[in-house]
Amino acid sequence: MNKVYAVGIGPGGREFFTEEAMEALRRADVIAGYTVYVDLVRDLFPDKEMFTTPMKQEIERCRWAIETAKAGRSVAMVCSGDAGVYGMAGLLYELAEQYGDVDVEVVSGVTAAISGAAVLGAPIGHDFCVISLSDLLTPWELIETRLRCAAEGDFAVCLYNPKSKKRSDYLEKAVQILMEHKPADTVCGWVKNIGRQGQEYRIVSLADLPAEPIDMFTTVFIGSESTRMIDGHMVTPRGYEKRSSFHKDQDEK
Repeated sequence: MNKVYAVGIGPGGREFFTEEAMEALRRADVIAGYTVYVDLVRDLFPDKEMFTTPMKQEIERCRWAIETAKAGRSVAMVCSGDAGVYGMAGLLYELAEQYGDVDVEVVSGVTAAISGAAVLGAPIGHDFCVISLSDLLTPWELIETRLRCAAEGDFAVCLYNPKSKKRSDYLEKAVQILMEHKPADTVCGWVKNIGRQGQEYRIVSLADLPAEPIDMFTTVFIGSESTRMIDGHMVTPRGYEKRSSFHKDQDEK
């Protein structure tokens, strides 16, 4: 079949899998991926062959998948969230180009920006951007530039990989940069273990974010100037009410 599916499985719970993702996993001869992500689907397909590698072996993992597909077996490469958002889809395309005669098909999933936002309310209801604080593949200086541009442009911001043991102060640095253009009382929120056992969340101010119990399994949301609390939820209005008021005013004239 010479095919590799790059499958986004969402945050991990079966309820977040799309039917397209489930069908791709059923079709595949082998399910491959980072060990933690493969473990999320192992019980659903107990009779399938599984291939896993630990973190930082992404190239080896994708190369194995392509070589296996080239040999005639279909492979489903599982990724948390969406395979094209900090996932393996791009790398699979890059490597497949070197081999030829291997078809890569991306199967979309629910990324943490979407599933986490739903837990908090509607924090990305208007223009927003997603920035990873991991500097394993992106220089920190470039991350700082992106944070400043996002804050200056008054985007709502979703932060992936906000904090780890080795990068314990990165979130604090990010907050300091964002506060160059965002008020300290900007409405923010975080969600940990989205859709999994132990899910928890909280809505706080931008200034209070660094003190929160945030780790690599947490997605952080920073509001824009218009973001506010509505009945315990974090909401970034798109502005429909302004348009309605404008037309009402025009009619009265």
